[in-house]
Amino acid sequence: MRNDSLLIDDIDQHIVSCLIADARSSYREIGETVALSAPAVKRRVDRLVNEGVITSFTARVDPGSLGWHTQAFVSVTFRGNVSPARMREVLTPIPEVVAAYTVSGGSDLLVHIRAADMAHFEEALERLRTVDGIGKTESTIVLSTLLDRPTPIDRSHRDGTADGRVGVPVR
Repeated sequence: MRNDSLLIDDIDQHIVSCLIADARSSYREIGETVALSAPAVKRRVDRLVNEGVITSFTARVDPGSLGWHTQAFVSVTFRGNVSPARMREVLTPIPEVVAAYTVSGGSDLLVHIRAADMAHFEEALERLRTVDGIGKTESTIVLSTLLDRPTPIDRSHRDGTADGRVGVPVR
């Protein structure tokens, strides 16, 4: 269970950064980077998992290499008030929906869709449009991806001094 008041120290941040860069790194390799023993790194990783800071270990895959060459963001406006739980419920059966966010502004929801091609995208969009309660959709097709990085972890770069490397402290 995640505790929002949990304090993550600089070593924890650095460990998480190492895992984001390569989740297959051994505790020994991470320990060499953060100046801890492998058992100490394992204890910290186990604690971060138990406290819900680290929610999973996964592989990042190039969607294009799997045939998913088209992506779009679809702004969705519902008629009336719809709960986020209901929004999630109607999106879950659509496998092309890879992410969805409730948003402020003119629409209620921003949906990220991946598809093999434009015809496949159109099919997924039509399935989305048939959901009861959706009043309007507006699609923005992605032409190219300029930046797609994992979650930033090093909070020391909030002042704009980041050197472009994820989780590498500027000293």
